[in-house]
Amino acid sequence: MIKKIPKQIVEIIQKLEAVGFEAFVVGGCVRDLLMNVGPKDWDVTTNAKPEEIMKIFATYAPEGASVAKPGSFYENKFGTVGVKSDIGVVEVTTYRIESKYSDKRHPDKVKFAKTLEEDLSRRDFTINSVALEIPNPKSQIPNKSQLSKSKIFNGARIVDPYNGIEDLKNKVIRAVGDANERFDEDALRMMRAIRFATTLTNESEVKRSRANSGPRKLSKEIPFAIEEKTKKAIAKNAKNLKHIALERIQDELNKILVSDFAAEGIELLRELKLLQYIIPELEKGYGVGQNRHHIYTIWEHSILSLKNCPSQKLEVRLATLLHDIAKPDTKRGEGAYSTFYNHDHVGARVVEKILKRLKYSNDIIQKVRLLVDNHMFYYNVDEVGASSVRRLVKKVGLENIDDLIDLRVGDRLGSGVPKAVPYKLRHFKYMVDKISKDPLSVKMLKVNGNDLMKELKLKPGPMLGAILDVLLSEVIENPEENRKDILLKRAKELSKENLPKLRAMAKEKIEERKEEEDKVIKDRYWVK
Repeated sequence: MIKKIPKQIVEIIQKLEAVGFEAFVVGGCVRDLLMNVGPKDWDVTTNAKPEEIMKIFATYAPEGASVAKPGSFYENKFGTVGVKSDIGVVEVTTYRIESKYSDKRHPDKVKFAKTLEEDLSRRDFTINSVALEIPNPKSQIPNKSQLSKSKIFNGARIVDPYNGIEDLKNKVIRAVGDANERFDEDALRMMRAIRFATTLTNESEVKRSRANSGPRKLSKEIPFAIEEKTKKAIAKNAKNLKHIALERIQDELNKILVSDFAAEGIELLRELKLLQYIIPELEKGYGVGQNRHHIYTIWEHSILSLKNCPSQKLEVRLATLLHDIAKPDTKRGEGAYSTFYNHDHVGARVVEKILKRLKYSNDIIQKVRLLVDNHMFYYNVDEVGASSVRRLVKKVGLENIDDLIDLRVGDRLGSGVPKAVPYKLRHFKYMVDKISKDPLSVKMLKVNGNDLMKELKLKPGPMLGAILDVLLSEVIENPEENRKDILLKRAKELSKENLPKLRAMAKEKIEERKEEEDKVIKDRYWVK
């Protein structure tokens, strides 16, 4: 484990210890190391005060650097000093215990603690309340190795007063101490609990979740389970989420949405009473039945569509989850023959309001609105021709077609359709591919009718078309001959031939090549 810690982190800790301060790697990076996942960020905690940290790193030069840069740090008001290093900014935070959180987001004031154990007691979850000691024979800290509740894990000494390692082993999300207090301090921790439960996984677990090729159901076992007392505290304190900045809520929601257990995460948000403070419009579909074309309620269909969405893009995941957001409001009638006319167009407007409220960027808002607005596009193999497909591509944009198809795949599989990609969608992909390619025509040639009239002194008429058709048929066979000088020389020769016969042969060759290319595209999508 120690070997996986960057030398820059070791160097920062050793600089603190060299002048008599304690320092430990702490938090999420330790959790990731214990899970054998590469940490994205590194955090260090110490008993040095912020002004002492800044003094130590005022002329900090990373190992190997020839010149120290004065002021290689920044400080925030919560006692954290960001030390700039070759691997990015490393946050070095003074041990602290926090006072009352009046706004449910930030401590009213920061109180510095004397011990590491006090600092760990104010963290959110047990799996994030583990500290790791870096062995340092030159340490000036007396009795550092005698810290209470320290243990050896994979050859490294760690401090784990809340049994975070055991919870990691058992895959449990458990609040440190009193869960109600932790969530009262920072209400966003409630969303983080669900985010950790759905995202703390490894690639092998993700592959297992994708193992079946048919429609995917909600998983009965998500990566981590939220401990019962912690779950009850989330439901009890859910109302405090309305005190949290919408940008912070959006960030946590995004991390849930792009995970492989996104649908389970959204279901947990509803179950633990948080969703009503994020996207209350989505809850309107809970328990609302549909018509003869559906076996699920609107809510069930929405989250199963998300579960089956093949795209990893945030915009597509959002659109898939919200594509039927207007169905409860547009529903007319009950039972097998109820209708939801224009729910796609009404939904597009509702989605725009939701995403604006959640502070999404204009680009994301417009993309999601576009996908929701067009998710009901009509396509039947024997009824819709190339011209209709061209109109849709022009309306949506060729760059958005694959995303629209991914939404439609999630929509269909979320209805319980057994096929991985229905034939109609595969055929639609084929048609889009076909119309997106340049047609096989004389426009591909490096000469045109004007060139022939000028060089060969020909007048407009059938002769021009015949020569161009023959040139195209020959270029199909020998693409390297598609050069203006070669084509003009060949055109001069052809002007003396029996062109009606040559033209017939040329058209046959062109049609044959068109059929060959069409077959290749059809085979790509397994259509006839």
